[in-house]
Amino acid sequence: MPGFIENNDSQKRQYIDAESVFDELRRVRKEAAQTRGGMIWREIKGRTYLIRTSPKGTHKSLGPKSDETQRIYASFTERKTQIAQRLAAIEATFDEQRRLNRALRVGREPTIVIDVLNALDAAGLAEHFMVVGTHSLYAYESACGVRFTPSAMATRDIDLLFDTRKRLAFFSRMRESDASFVGLLKKADKTFERLEDRKETVRNATGFEVDVIRRTAKDGDPYPMQLSDGEDDVWAVQASTGDSILNAPRFSQMVVATNGAMAIMHTMAPPDFARIKRKLAEYPARDPLKRSKDRLQAELVEELIATHMPQYAAN
Repeated sequence: MPGFIENNDSQKRQYIDAESVFDELRRVRKEAAQTRGGMIWREIKGRTYLIRTSPKGTHKSLGPKSDETQRIYASFTERKTQIAQRLAAIEATFDEQRRLNRALRVGREPTIVIDVLNALDAAGLAEHFMVVGTHSLYAYESACGVRFTPSAMATRDIDLLFDTRKRLAFFSRMRESDASFVGLLKKADKTFERLEDRKETVRNATGFEVDVIRRTAKDGDPYPMQLSDGEDDVWAVQASTGDSILNAPRFSQMVVATNGAMAIMHTMAPPDFARIKRKLAEYPARDPLKRSKDRLQAELVEELIATHMPQYAAN
């Protein structure tokens, strides 16, 4: 008997429709981000200049009023208006798709996970993290239109692997936004707090935890390493499997929450997940309960590869 069941045809069709709308929403949002701020005409010492304004309040002169700067202003204004209209239209469609997801029970991912993933994406930091562990299964089953057995999915935390190879770009982004990692998570749930006895862990009021791990320090990685200068921010903890995960091909898939909300999850390719889970199951110091779950998850993903993912079957 397989360790998963197929979604029904209505759920599969709805997932495909929702994914298409979500892709377009993300594309339009990126376009909208390029037109953030505005352009204004300003009188300076008797001459009129075109000024580009940023969301942070900075101003940059694009030159005195001329045929060229008037074309720049008209083009920017028209593009900004068009993108705003398109964004409003796709957001309305997206909200309809979210409601349909919920009505047809398309999603299974806990809502808090979707909120965390979207908070990282909105901050421009999603590429610096990979979801590892149990929640990766939601990406694999979403890609194949199936549902794994509930016994394989039960968990009250999510592990995020921080890519130390891109740490300079990450820290630059954090300083630019004047944010802390905990502060970003609070945008998903304001009750998130870092634990004092486990500084790699953030927990919310319902007991759900976000753990941040990293590869064992190498190639000049700083150790220990905090994710920002904030006094109460997270310290990423070393994981023996971290380097293997970072070197695995990335697998990105839209996942859907029980309330219909959507997010992109970045994790490792299915064969690497199964391989690493089997390796963990062999660790003598591994908790026996976790060891049996590691084996179960490895078996389920291997079965899914054999039946639904022929592109990975030779790996």
